[in-house]
Amino acid sequence: MTLTPRQQHQPQHIVVVGYGPVAARLAEELLPSVRRGELALSIIGAESTPAYNRVLVADLGVGRTTEDAISVSDPAELIAAGVSVHMAVLVRRVDRARRGVLLSDGRRINYDKLVFATGARPVIPTLHGLNPDPTAQVPLPLGVSTLRDLADAAVLRNAVERQARVVVLGGGILGLEAALAARDEGAHVTVVHHGAHTMGRSIDAGAGHTVAAALRARGITVVSHARAVGVELSPSADGVPTFSGLLQEAGATVEGELLVLSCGVRPRIEVAAGAGLATDRGILVDHQLMAHHDHNVFAMGDCAQVRCLDTQCAECADSSGPLGLIGPGWRQAEWLAAFLIGSAATAVQLPAALPAVPVPGVPLPAERAPVIMLKARGVDVAAAGDVTAGPFEDVPGLAVSQWADPEHGKYVKMSTRGGVLAGFVSVGMPRAGAELTLLFERGSELPADRSALLRLDGSDRDSNVSAAPDPARTVCRCAGVTEERIMAAVTAGCSTVPEISATTRAGTGCGGCHGELKSLIEAHFAPAAA
Repeated sequence: MTLTPRQQHQPQHIVVVGYGPVAARLAEELLPSVRRGELALSIIGAESTPAYNRVLVADLGVGRTTEDAISVSDPAELIAAGVSVHMAVLVRRVDRARRGVLLSDGRRINYDKLVFATGARPVIPTLHGLNPDPTAQVPLPLGVSTLRDLADAAVLRNAVERQARVVVLGGGILGLEAALAARDEGAHVTVVHHGAHTMGRSIDAGAGHTVAAALRARGITVVSHARAVGVELSPSADGVPTFSGLLQEAGATVEGELLVLSCGVRPRIEVAAGAGLATDRGILVDHQLMAHHDHNVFAMGDCAQVRCLDTQCAECADSSGPLGLIGPGWRQAEWLAAFLIGSAATAVQLPAALPAVPVPGVPLPAERAPVIMLKARGVDVAAAGDVTAGPFEDVPGLAVSQWADPEHGKYVKMSTRGGVLAGFVSVGMPRAGAELTLLFERGSELPADRSALLRLDGSDRDSNVSAAPDPARTVCRCAGVTEERIMAAVTAGCSTVPEISATTRAGTGCGGCHGELKSLIEAHFAPAAA
């Protein structure tokens, strides 16, 4: 079959399902190729607003940031460059045989390559009075909210402004950050969680109890070992049933005016599964983010689970689902953009009835075990790796050092193999936590005298104990920005965190590095001020 010149030069059409921060990063990376006419790009988003950083929804809810500040995409810029942007519309079905996407408004969009960036939805627990079925589209009762979108932020903001009683169900990192922020802004907050201690998936019991003590010291009520069974609804002033209490299995009721559900998230895989794609906890993809058995379909971000078809693959042996962090999602988007651009440039143009040949490439680099950080004023928590073993347990090859000062909210635990840090948790020790984070990310050995790390946070801190300044260290882990790049931007004239973010992308993820960005800026300009 002979192809016409138009067929030979027609740009490859990439359709992205989802318009969140990961999809926005993919579009940003593809934009130069779209402008040059080398690619065609369509983005389909379910929300009526362009992509924004969901990690900062709680900050928006307590008034610490604005919608403009957390926005990560400008649809007008995309449209001006030739991108087709479809918002407030759902994908009803994917026709993989004919490479088409059917939308809720009746339109059909054909694709050459399809990318799922559908993200995740909040888990609605099975409680009497709530409907946990996401397909039923039953709204939550008045006074019950999650923390996932702009509407949720508005509900929280209203409660904080009224200094209402807020009940947070869930003791994970996002729930605790929301609880601390709401308490700082004047709300009366209770944290209710099922486990024995807070942050049960990330830290050990000693650290969890230390965190709970720090929460109580800040005026937050913590209810542990709680098994919630239902929500109590009472008529509001206008007669509408409104949340008034969280019912416990033992019969007690935690009273409140707003219930914030922070019970985790579940990847949005329904459309992919309906199209016959392989799914587990996420959409199953290989090390090139390519869906199993369909090299025209990809997935990335919170909906993608990297688990290749090689049953002997050591990297996939512990695949338990999507990572659920914005940093890895952005790195996937950047890698996939380069892959798609290379694929479009070298793909063999074949008749539509025949499959295109995927371009072989370097696999997506494996993600290191993430460092989990609680970003809150006055409560510093950092953790990574496995810290379940205690110092007196006989685990072959593992050495554990532990130090605790519960009265003052301080706790450190370090696990090493051959002297190399394999896991750690630090509470209330910001300098030690920063040093342990650096050592963990580099796979470095700990000092022989472990107490040297503890002295970093001492009142008589010896400046010789801390590591020498290292421009190559990563300050913003979400965007992978080093101190060297940040200082180059500061030297070039950036004097605020937003300016640094606009120039380097540092601080555009979870926001946990904002304090350090401010410190670097202040340290640079301090001599001039003096």
